[in-house]
Amino acid sequence: MKNRFFAPTLTDLVTLTGDELHHARVLRLREGEEVELFDGKGGIAIASHEGGAFRVTERIASREPPVAIDLAMAIINLEKFELVLQKSVELGVRSIIPLVTDRVELRPERYRGKAERWDKIVFEAVKQSGRGVIPRVEAPETFEAAMSRDNRILFDAEAEPVACPPSPQSVTLFIGPEGGWSEKEIDLARVRGCAIEQLGPRRLRAETAAIAACAIVEARWGDLR
Repeated sequence: MKNRFFAPTLTDLVTLTGDELHHARVLRLREGEEVELFDGKGGIAIASHEGGAFRVTERIASREPPVAIDLAMAIINLEKFELVLQKSVELGVRSIIPLVTDRVELRPERYRGKAERWDKIVFEAVKQSGRGVIPRVEAPETFEAAMSRDNRILFDAEAEPVACPPSPQSVTLFIGPEGGWSEKEIDLARVRGCAIEQLGPRRLRAETAAIAACAIVEARWGDLR
């Protein structure tokens, strides 16, 4: 893949600024060398290096999946949570909702103030994976509040499955913490009409479950079909 740069506006002639300009200078791009630009809102273009700027030569179709995936991920060990951020973005999620559940072990002060770091991880994953849209990392949310979202699928190793929605345009995936969901949370999910699924006969770590769930949904309704 060509070198990629973020440009908030994809006009015919694009001038980079800030970190992206610095990155381009470090790479010592040749005159006429082609790069890929993206605007974070879905626009992607091929551009040619021209006198320190970039002239757009071709517009590229979006690489976003046909199903919008919002990942409600319990806040786990921060290193593992950041792995989930990176890999779920590569798989095409629209947003990540850090989820505060009954069995989350991290104290709020451990993850408070991480928004800037998490946004940077997401941005770098977008740049690496060839996406044109930068997913949102939303503010931490309680399990009960997140249950108000549409087309929810909760993944659990032991709960009795409940049928999924047929071919949704968007879906919210719920992945619990290392200690799993509490009985109260499972009961609330059932009362709210949430679909429930298992991820096979083996018990997966939380970060593995999140990556597997995203891939399964992409294979079922997205662009991995």
